[in-house]
Amino acid sequence: QSMDSTLHYIHNDSDLSTNSSFSPEEERKSKVQDVVPQALLDQYLSMTDPSRAQTVDTEIAKHCAYSLPGVALTLGRQNWHCLKDTYETLASDMQWKVRRTLAFSIHELAVILGDQLTAGDLVPVFNGFLKDLDEVRIGVLKHLHDFLKLLHVDKRREYLYQLQEFLVTDNSRNWRFRAELAEQLILLLDLYSARDIYDYLRPIAFSLCADKVSSVRWISYKLVSEMVKKLYMASTPTFVVDLMNELVEKFCRCHKWSGRQTFVFICQVKCLFICILGVWG
Repeated sequence: QSMDSTLHYIHNDSDLSTNSSFSPEEERKSKVQDVVPQALLDQYLSMTDPSRAQTVDTEIAKHCAYSLPGVALTLGRQNWHCLKDTYETLASDMQWKVRRTLAFSIHELAVILGDQLTAGDLVPVFNGFLKDLDEVRIGVLKHLHDFLKLLHVDKRREYLYQLQEFLVTDNSRNWRFRAELAEQLILLLDLYSARDIYDYLRPIAFSLCADKVSSVRWISYKLVSEMVKKLYMASTPTFVVDLMNELVEKFCRCHKWSGRQTFVFICQVKCLFICILGVWG
């Protein structure tokens, strides 16, 4: 009877996101499921104990973090409560390699868990990764679009204020970080409105166009051209006109040859010529 009542609790979707305080016995029951042998799951959960990682194998926590999305997929979102504490333990592990592993897979876990659990349990972890070391931040940056597209529109807009922080890295010579940011911004154009693009993404794009590393600048040229195309297709023409005027002032009329060359490179994209003809023609 005790087992039946426990399983009934586990499969009740309305209780998935509750954070009640359990007694030790209730805590044990909360991790009971009927998908895989319970002893197997208990063994996996015990491997994330920090004391065990110090005495048995220092890499064990990293392996557990690598396997966690697969375990979550096997158990299903109805049994996420069995893994929630373990995930939070790994997300706060002192080894950055463990946190980095979770950062690279958090978007996959969000697909498995769905909107409600992602907003309640993964978003706080995601926010922590954004403030972590560059080795961890690159994990969320590489899949930034994949994660943000799963969030509600209002929640997604909150991250517009934090995109600027990706321009700052622990090592300024880490140009691949900025190149990845430019790649992700191209994908993010489809997730935000014309006003959001103009107010928040445009300043970042112009900053990347003036980067010291040519590889970053080349990706940024594509970003700006895609931005022009996106604003041109918007219902309000004001944004694209202002953007085109800014391009002319910053680059076309720049007193440095490198700035004028930047304008030429941006204009290599065919869609930008079409926009110029449409706006000024």
